[in-house]
Amino acid sequence: MPDAMDQTLAATPRFEALQQRGAAFLGTRHAILGGAMSWVSERHLVSAISNAGGFGVIACGAMTPALLESEIEATRALTSEPFGVNLITMHPQLDELVRVCLRQRVGHVVFAGGIPSSTHIKAAKDGGAKVVAFAPALVLAKRLVKFGVDALVIEGSEAGGHIGPVSLTVLAQEILPHIAEVPVFVAGGIGRGEAMLGYLEMGAAGVQLGTMFAAATESIAHENFKKAFIRAAARDALPSVQLDERFPVIPVRGLINEGTRRFMRHQADIVQKFQSGDLDKNAAQLEIEHFWAGALRRAVIEGDVENGSVMAGQSVGMVTAVRPVAEIVAALRAQAIAALGARGTRD
Repeated sequence: MPDAMDQTLAATPRFEALQQRGAAFLGTRHAILGGAMSWVSERHLVSAISNAGGFGVIACGAMTPALLESEIEATRALTSEPFGVNLITMHPQLDELVRVCLRQRVGHVVFAGGIPSSTHIKAAKDGGAKVVAFAPALVLAKRLVKFGVDALVIEGSEAGGHIGPVSLTVLAQEILPHIAEVPVFVAGGIGRGEAMLGYLEMGAAGVQLGTMFAAATESIAHENFKKAFIRAAARDALPSVQLDERFPVIPVRGLINEGTRRFMRHQADIVQKFQSGDLDKNAAQLEIEHFWAGALRRAVIEGDVENGSVMAGQSVGMVTAVRPVAEIVAALRAQAIAALGARGTRD
């Protein structure tokens, strides 16, 4: 029977072949994307992911064009490896943000928060960037491919932050067998290399991780934020709850805390005021939406993990320590290769 070293040596080239398409598309050693997380995915974490052989992605969020430009420059000062920029499609200055990315020669632009227009996709591609977009369903994946995107990300509801209704296990089965024209990266609930291996074998080009990196040593997140991740189990990361269908709440997955409970009471209070005529429908909706304004920053930067929004995916249960990014990436790779090698001895 071959020993562990022999198994690793035999499995390594097989694993490299599986991740070759994704790694080649990103220009990296590993087919691992960093999820773009507001307040977290800035120069330090992004450069650490890229320096570890993955692909860091700056979360532009609500940044102005000038602020994004300075963040790109600051990131480039910390790494010579490839990294990308995540742009929210509803940003009022999206055109200028795309121009900033092109002026700074960012190699990959990731559109998120909605389906990008063919105009913005064409502008980014004509400027020399590769375009990545999120596809929450097969029909939208096919439409984005027709629009000319160079790669897709399919993100399951296990992920942290704003989520869709479908799990990654289902999305992968629905989409991966039918999209071969472009690389497809999978995201949501991934915390170990065995999962990465499984999705690569299903046809994924690579994986995207957010939660595992949010608690990394290089993450600027507050110590309280990281400790909350370490304490949490998967069942503690739940989507926000909508109390009344007349007042939609976009689902956001995060750790249950006092802020979450106050949000439920706040919704009930606003609905009561609407029913009594103290607030009209638009004003009531705004009151509900504004509850979480600034809440993510309070948790990530200020460390208020009781009242802030502690966005986390269900893989948070696998965060057991604050570790350097390079160690997280190396562990994923080692786990995947070990699983592949062990399987080879049974064949």
